[in-house]
Amino acid sequence: MGHPQHVDMLHGPLMGKLILFALPIALSSILQQLFISANVAVVGHFVGARAVAAVGGNGPIVNLIINLFLGLSVGANVVIARYVGRDDKAACQSAVHTVMAVSLLSGIFLLAAGQFLAPMLLRLVDVPEDVMDLAVLYLRIYFMGMPFIMIYNFGAAVLRSVGDTKRPMYSLIVAGVVNVSLSLVFVLGLGMGVAGVGLATLTGNLVSAALVTWFLLTEDDMIRLCPRRLSITRVHLMRVIRIGAPAGLQGMIFSLSNVCILSGINGFGSATAAGSATAINFEFISYFFINAFCQATVTFTSQNYAMCQLDRCRKIFRESMGCGILLSGATCAVFTFGAAFFSGMYTGDPEVIHHAVTRVSIVESMQWLSATYEISGAALRGMGISMLPAMVTLVGSCLLRIVWVYTVFRMVPTYEMLLSVYPVSWIITGVIMLAAYFLIRRKLFRERERGGVCKPLEF
Repeated sequence: MGHPQHVDMLHGPLMGKLILFALPIALSSILQQLFISANVAVVGHFVGARAVAAVGGNGPIVNLIINLFLGLSVGANVVIARYVGRDDKAACQSAVHTVMAVSLLSGIFLLAAGQFLAPMLLRLVDVPEDVMDLAVLYLRIYFMGMPFIMIYNFGAAVLRSVGDTKRPMYSLIVAGVVNVSLSLVFVLGLGMGVAGVGLATLTGNLVSAALVTWFLLTEDDMIRLCPRRLSITRVHLMRVIRIGAPAGLQGMIFSLSNVCILSGINGFGSATAAGSATAINFEFISYFFINAFCQATVTFTSQNYAMCQLDRCRKIFRESMGCGILLSGATCAVFTFGAAFFSGMYTGDPEVIHHAVTRVSIVESMQWLSATYEISGAALRGMGISMLPAMVTLVGSCLLRIVWVYTVFRMVPTYEMLLSVYPVSWIITGVIMLAAYFLIRRKLFRERERGGVCKPLEF
């Protein structure tokens, strides 16, 4: 692999490569969040509150649906990274075309399903009736872009399997600029309101998909895309599903648990809800650093585990965990000590700021704890163990939060008690996941090293 964007994950020092791999992913996520915020700001300033509610009300639905397929893209990353590590060109090529065929078909399916299901899905999350028409319009336009969203995410997973995280980031930067620019043109210039924002988002997704596709079409032979070869090979599809489906289901259930907490927060009134929503923006940024090192852990571990470089697997875990906690912890500290200042950038309402600062002090200050189970789970997935981390997260984080809402919170129904479930769930899930990681790693490594000879991994 001679492409300048590729990273040699099997040889040489790891720390610098992990950081160079992870930071573009973190920056991509932060930029995406900023572009989403810009779209909301456009409709908020130039259309009105109903438009903001219509666009914002789609968030839980979009997250629930996309999380399942993002999980499958994790499976694609692991499978292709293993083939790359083994330098198995034939299998890698077949897997790439399987993955991209699946992305296209799933995108078309979601496009069609979204047109029919949009009203029902919005009623499930209690979107107010006075904004229902606008919300349905926006969601239907958003679903028209699902083929592009799927192509980008699966294509980015293919590029990341060889260590290329910069070009997916460049694609998002260009797409984000197009998105925000067209939002201003469609809303301010043409007066298209919510439809304008939806069409701008659709165009941005098309641009990111087109760029990633172009990169794959001009790639080295190992992961080069040839449209005429698009087809689904069952063995590769099953391997992607085995690793990716548990991660996707975990993301969906995780979103559901957060919807339960959101309903409790909304019960305290609009000022509390607004303050909580403001603070969540800071939590996203801190989490993006953790998620970036999760993806680095999955990819680097996949290649090295496939080639039986077990000491490097241990080092990948240590260094990714350290970097994830350090960078996330640094942003947590900045936002915690500057909570009032940063909250004031979103609102001038003292009551809203007060509730935002309360959430920051309880949740954001401890966000770095989630690295303990996120990165441990990523290391397990890199070794091909996907169902266990999904189940641990389901029980320790998702179900615990739902139980907390209906038991502890009902006994002490305060805003602070409701928010306390986050650090409690992170600590419990982190302890369980770390224990599972070390126990399973010891078992797997002993099996691989049995007889004094460690052979490259066969699926």
